[in-house]
Amino acid sequence: MAENYVNFLAGNPLNRLSWLRSKTKFLEDIIESNKTQWIVFKNGYPLATTSAEGQVKGLASIGTSPLVNFLGPKPFFGQGQTEGQSGPEYKLLEGARIRGRRLVFLGVHEPEGSAALPSHEFINPENGSDIQGQPWFSIDIGDAPEDELERFLESVPVAAGEKATFVEPRGAHGSFSPLHASIFAEARSMVDWNNRNKFCPACGSPNFAMWAGWKLTCSTLLPWADNGSKAPCPSGTGLQNFAHPRTDPVVIMAVLDQTGEKILLGRNKRFPNGFVSCLAGFLEPGETIEEAVQREIWEEAGIRVSDPYPANLMLGCYATADASQTIRLDLDNELAEARFYTKDEVRAVLAHRDGAVLRRNEYKRLEEVESGKALAPEGEPASTVSALDRPSFRVPPISAVAGVLITEWVNGRITNVAIKSSNL
Repeated sequence: MAENYVNFLAGNPLNRLSWLRSKTKFLEDIIESNKTQWIVFKNGYPLATTSAEGQVKGLASIGTSPLVNFLGPKPFFGQGQTEGQSGPEYKLLEGARIRGRRLVFLGVHEPEGSAALPSHEFINPENGSDIQGQPWFSIDIGDAPEDELERFLESVPVAAGEKATFVEPRGAHGSFSPLHASIFAEARSMVDWNNRNKFCPACGSPNFAMWAGWKLTCSTLLPWADNGSKAPCPSGTGLQNFAHPRTDPVVIMAVLDQTGEKILLGRNKRFPNGFVSCLAGFLEPGETIEEAVQREIWEEAGIRVSDPYPANLMLGCYATADASQTIRLDLDNELAEARFYTKDEVRAVLAHRDGAVLRRNEYKRLEEVESGKALAPEGEPASTVSALDRPSFRVPPISAVAGVLITEWVNGRITNVAIKSSNL
């Protein structure tokens, strides 16, 4: 049987209790539980603990009390037409938050060997205080005034010699524990989805969150909405895919030559100089995983590959190709360079202390390039580190799917890939 990999940022242990997201009474009870923990963001940057020198120590999780001023007045869920008022028993108000910052119920971390709730509470919970696990929520408070944010940071309990601060996630999440990393991934995705979708795609009216942040609904559908002569919003009929969180699948490919001794790696134009990785791309409508792998490799490197072999749930794949083919970068125009690397070359890089490292300033630079705030690093100055002290190139760390694909190949643990010449 193939080994079951749990990639970094995956393996979330929370019981998401999806059928309880619509239960307002349950949500109101657990949000104020002294067991509840929060992952807090500032414009997508998670709250973390750092040393006095700024080194990230880990993800910070806090109780509800320090966040009370950011949550707004009660009720927190099932809000009615007037502030401070609960809404009527109405389907569109189930776990609804009409006003205030959007909150997301992530799930419950159950004690080992036990269930979060008594069995009779699973179907029709009346009292969330019966919960035996640890509820988790998330919120983004980036729109708060800076002085309010400073007071909040000062109120966060931390160990001696540490402080609480918001950090750039890609450069910091390698310092998170596996538990925190997996919960962070869920929280970051859900908070981002909520904050990016403030208006109804069907009619343009403001929307609001239901089901504790897991469904978005047009405000024109509220029972007290005064829509005048405006036509009914189309989102009010049928199941709409824009009302629920999206997951956009991406394939990432380790392309091996016919012997299995070389791997195709490339440097995206956005990457720092000397940093190479596996090729990757989004699945397009109507494609299978295998078709997406073949198309992306051809578009990015001009290489034809045989049928790929899916390796894990993250859609990581291995494929084989004829290494004598001419690599082309002029098709998709996304890569700055690409070539086949030998196992010895990659093994030497992995053995180097900096061979699978991207520094925080490089992650920040990458984010600026992606957001259009900076140009691609084609003309950036050469490294000040001596050539004798730096690796000949760098690859992703093991916390990335590409790092897993590369490392498993180098260590000879890929046994289910047919090594053969491509006839394509």
